[in-house]
Amino acid sequence: MKNAPQLNALAASVRTHWASLAAREQTLVLSAAAVLGLALLWWLLLAPALAQLSASPARHAAVDAQLQHMQTLQAEALRLRDVPRPQGDEALRALQGTLAQQLGAATQLQTAGDRSTITLKAVPAEALAQWLGQVRGTARAVPVQARLLRSGTGAPAQWEGTLVLALPPT
Repeated sequence: MKNAPQLNALAASVRTHWASLAAREQTLVLSAAAVLGLALLWWLLLAPALAQLSASPARHAAVDAQLQHMQTLQAEALRLRDVPRPQGDEALRALQGTLAQQLGAATQLQTAGDRSTITLKAVPAEALAQWLGQVRGTARAVPVQARLLRSGTGAPAQWEGTLVLALPPT
């Protein structure tokens, strides 16, 4: 330790300076050091803990909302699992049966193997969302690709483009 002689000299210098201070000055220096120590203690230990404590109700509410959402998704997954799987061409027939009724006559369907491509023209967003939910449950069709553009500038959003659905194997 080559700094030890320097530290010893510094400590001796501080001790002699401390001894030369009046009792009142020593009391003031000790009080200032105590205030700085308490401020440092507050800043490093207590303030972060109190901030965490005050933020915990909001985080708890967010985690509760996330848990509720996950439980809803779990219930939906269990419900879908219990729905009987369509056999053979039932999935395709269910898809075709709801297509024109809910999305309009201009909607076209092309099927190749277990994939169905739906061409949409001016389909209201709400109708598309409801239809996707319905075919997911009844036909077990899952969207695998979507190329949609918003059409028109009206208040109810409308979509145009193609949507590829994967059907369950026959």
